[in-house]
Amino acid sequence: MVYKLSANKIPEKKRILIKGSKSESNRLLILQKLFGSFSIINLSDSMDTQVLYKALNEKGEVIDVGHTGTAMRFLTAYFSIQEDSKVILRGSKHMHQRPIAPLVNALKDMGAHIEYLDKLGYPPLFISGQKLNAQSVEIDGSMSSQYVTALLLIAPALENGLKVQLKGKINSLPYIEMTLKLLQQIGVMYTFNGNTICVAPYNKSKVQSITVESDWSSASYLYSFFAISKMKEMRLKKFSKDSLQGDSKLQELYRNFGVESLWDNDDLVLQKTFNINSHLTIDCSRIPDLAQTIAVTAFALGVSLKLLGLHTLKIKETDRLVALQNELQKLGAHVQIDSSSLALDAREKNIKEDILIETYQDHRMAMAFACLAATTPIRIQNPEVVKKSFIDFWEVWKQLGVSCFEH
Repeated sequence: MVYKLSANKIPEKKRILIKGSKSESNRLLILQKLFGSFSIINLSDSMDTQVLYKALNEKGEVIDVGHTGTAMRFLTAYFSIQEDSKVILRGSKHMHQRPIAPLVNALKDMGAHIEYLDKLGYPPLFISGQKLNAQSVEIDGSMSSQYVTALLLIAPALENGLKVQLKGKINSLPYIEMTLKLLQQIGVMYTFNGNTICVAPYNKSKVQSITVESDWSSASYLYSFFAISKMKEMRLKKFSKDSLQGDSKLQELYRNFGVESLWDNDDLVLQKTFNINSHLTIDCSRIPDLAQTIAVTAFALGVSLKLLGLHTLKIKETDRLVALQNELQKLGAHVQIDSSSLALDAREKNIKEDILIETYQDHRMAMAFACLAATTPIRIQNPEVVKKSFIDFWEVWKQLGVSCFEH
């Protein structure tokens, strides 16, 4: 399927509701299943969250998570401590090409019984759950933060808690901090000093419910659309000034693209300043999920851009660095990449119109490039991939005056 996008009548002002954070929701689902002492309000309706919820509540011995990397990592740790359980954890063909060895090695060091069923270091996995008595573990902190989070989520379920020693430079630190703050919300004590995290065992919580904040990663596409378009004001509902989500850094980042973020109770209000920086260098090591959106925004606005700290993009749903280069070049961009950075030259000519953007089964590719519809007709291959994280994305785009029809 292909969607053709073109701006019909973009409103000057609009108020939009974005659903609950996928990152918060997925962590809370694991904690709820382990400790069962609280309800979750405003749970994400993303496909990723639905897959994880289903997996946690299935009775079968084979769990298939499809393309959902978060579920693969969180469930590997979760099932490793389910005593007397035996589970085959598998996914799509591409999921079986995404490495999981750092997490499996750490869990094995803790005494877990996990076997590779095909290629060494990759899913599918056979997990024989048992009680783990380890009190400490080491893991490389420069790889995916989800490996670290998977360990932290099960840590309070261990009799003595867990000390996690992070080796190397810590990657995507805000996602680790989010996990720890959610543990704190359900009454789990922790310390985080240098590269050492100590999580205490769970001891009954008085918390009855936790409300999930709206998703800042999803908000990034609204920021981009707003920056590129001629809209004067956009309001995003149900956000918090004191967010747990690292992607709330959008407020600071998008000042560079002429967007000011203001607050009206729990409404996040975007307004134009038209003060756009012509040359930017941004370290994305703490905010890797924003890289594609930032690159597309800069291209649309004619900004020279250097993005650093992108080494984890090569093990996402696709090699996002290569995918970004391929699709931006189709539109007329001059892009250079290496293993951990992207350089984009200022655009000299008009954006090429009606270009077909391949999404590589990556939701963030589809949504990042869909932002260009604010200024240029564009076509998006496999538009249904957005369901992974933002299930009503195309309905929101229609609210913004973009016609989306099958081509």
